Amino acid sequence: DDVQQCRDMLKPYIALYVGGMGARGRNFYNSLVSRYGFEQESKEMQDLYLDGKKQEAAALVPDELVDETSLVGPPERIRDGLEAWRESGVTTLLVGTLQIDAVRALAETNS
Repeated sequence: DDVQQCRDMLKPYIALYVGGMGARGRNFYNSLVSRYGFEQESKEMQDLYLDGKKQEAAALVPDELVDETSLVGPPERIRDGLEAWRESGVTTLLVGTLQIDAVRALAETNS
């Protein structure tokens, strides 16, 4: 239920993709996040990640980026975010969690 704690759990994974997937200038995720409006942050994340400073890179992941790309927090927040994505035309959702209860809650929210 702690939204910030949920965000913080995702930040190392986002930093891996934005900062560490590919070489400088050849990273699809870095380019994508730049196009989302986080150009400076994505550059800094990549610089830190490629320099081996993974925790520092994760600390730079903005909460707004997590919120724009992920559904985290209590069921009501997930439901609201899912509805907003549905209204935006999103047709594919990749679900990843370490908690079976989260999958159940998502299924109940989506029914």
